[in-house]
Amino acid sequence: MFLIASLLLCAAVAAQAEDSQLGVTLDFTYLSKWMVKGSEGYGQQGALLKTIDLDLWGTGFGTAFTHREATASGYVDKERLEPALYYHNGLFSDDPYAIKYKVQWTYKSYPNRARDVGNTQEWMFAVSWPKILPDGLVPKYEAYYEYPAGSNYDNSDFTGWFHIFGLGYDLAVTPVLPEMTEQILHLSVSIAYRDGLGGRAIDHDWSHVTFGLSTGVQITDNLVLVPTLYHQISMDDSVCRNDVTYCKLSAKYKF
Repeated sequence: MFLIASLLLCAAVAAQAEDSQLGVTLDFTYLSKWMVKGSEGYGQQGALLKTIDLDLWGTGFGTAFTHREATASGYVDKERLEPALYYHNGLFSDDPYAIKYKVQWTYKSYPNRARDVGNTQEWMFAVSWPKILPDGLVPKYEAYYEYPAGSNYDNSDFTGWFHIFGLGYDLAVTPVLPEMTEQILHLSVSIAYRDGLGGRAIDHDWSHVTFGLSTGVQITDNLVLVPTLYHQISMDDSVCRNDVTYCKLSAKYKF
């Protein structure tokens, strides 16, 4: 179903974007700990994510496929495949109230267990206002709605919302490599509200605050490394009992 939808989407947008190029990004990401909306997805283990992302000829439409697994044994049943379709664009680009937004649908499949045990679908909506605040501060909001992938599934009580309210700031610093013309340090802070997502054991409450620090290191014209450091202050024991500091390293190669 996902393959057919992706092919139809590719054909439709290609007809409208003959002069643009198909954008392909390969992303290999290591996480020292996989935090799933504030929860420890693989316990004390980290995660590896491999993604291929297709930007469909600059139309704003795209499709992606991610394989996610733990860095150690014990979580084979939580290995996950994530096909996704998305659209991103902006409005009022010349005005102080300019908006950037993204809408995405993701199917979350667990190949090592029965489909009706854990498979879900998720809708995501993200919006930011890059010009509305002074001094380069950028407010952001993300909403997620996740639910079982089919009727009468064992995870029927999993359905719920998840909200993130954030603020980002880009700080120019001295480049880490002499040949780089600029180096941007991205600072972020966000607070999350977990609205029932995950079942009856999860509270409807503010779950955690996350501080982030990241930058991009341009290795070649096509390859960039993005190291990120996070610190999560946990506020709801039903989501996570402890504060967590973890890191992420992504290697992104664009064709």
